[in-house]
Amino acid sequence: MRKFISSFIQGTRPFQRVRTLRPIQRALILTIFGLVLLVASNYVGELQAYQGAQVAVYIVAISSIIVLTGYSGQISLGHGALMAIGGYGTALSFTEWNFPWPMAIIFGVVVGTIFGAILGIASARLQGPYLAGTTLALAVGLPSVADQFKILGGEQGLGFDIGDPPAWLQRLAGGNFTQYQWFFWLTAIAALFIFWATTNVLQSSFGRNWRAVRNNPTAASLAGINVPRWKILAFTVSACLASLSGALLALLLGLVTPTAFPLSLSFLLITGAVVAGLGRLGGSILGSVILVSIPELSGALATHFGDSQKLTANLPGIVSSLMLIIVVIFAPNGLSQIKLGRKPG
Repeated sequence: MRKFISSFIQGTRPFQRVRTLRPIQRALILTIFGLVLLVASNYVGELQAYQGAQVAVYIVAISSIIVLTGYSGQISLGHGALMAIGGYGTALSFTEWNFPWPMAIIFGVVVGTIFGAILGIASARLQGPYLAGTTLALAVGLPSVADQFKILGGEQGLGFDIGDPPAWLQRLAGGNFTQYQWFFWLTAIAALFIFWATTNVLQSSFGRNWRAVRNNPTAASLAGINVPRWKILAFTVSACLASLSGALLALLLGLVTPTAFPLSLSFLLITGAVVAGLGRLGGSILGSVILVSIPELSGALATHFGDSQKLTANLPGIVSSLMLIIVVIFAPNGLSQIKLGRKPG
């Protein structure tokens, strides 16, 4: 087992075999892994269930960055704003229009996807720092816009409470199934499905065309690939994933406010994607675990160095920034590709 895990991490033969499996085989493996994970969630505490749900949300969010930047080569600094659109759309349809919570999540994803498609049309005309600056302005301005509309709850935001787990799940778990375990089930199932679906998309002609657009737009155009159209499609798919992660985050927090989707969230997602590796979707799992671990590590360091309020507030940003700098210098392809010996994509 130790040898298999070591070779899996290093990207040797067992990992290569997993990558060459058929979609149905990968789906079966993910299903078995998901069932084991969900059963194990019944034996952990509230904090661990909450952190597991956070990891699942970040997996979906970082996957959106990998699709957009790692595969199509477009830079976005405003994915936190796309998450906010998904979260607000979900909460608004649930609280104001009385949508059932599954339909509310779908509504939030649809709204975020449409907005991403519109933004993608503009992004097809922008490149490099111009696109990054446009998305950054969106991330900065969206919270202040949400404050101005009473229907969006202002600074207090909108509540989003789907209630207790269903009765059949309570009976299945012996009556000891908490709400955070229920949230973990929902977010983990969504993350597993998104991971499977996105992997299949990226290994199809879609992924190959996006990589061609990323590597050499001129050559891709000469080969018959409509570069603007594929850029718009990449931004639309990325926005769909980002808005879904925002809807799941709203479900986990139980509240959607401008402070729940700050500018720092966009930078945090990019940090997780870069640290783990933009060129491989599997890096989203490692990146999400790192992002959830940073506050725990920062809390331990803050306690060791005096536990001052100022240090506790600023240390997570310092730790993530140092980690990003170190990885960019010593492992520019990300931690998930250190020993692969080849470039991503």
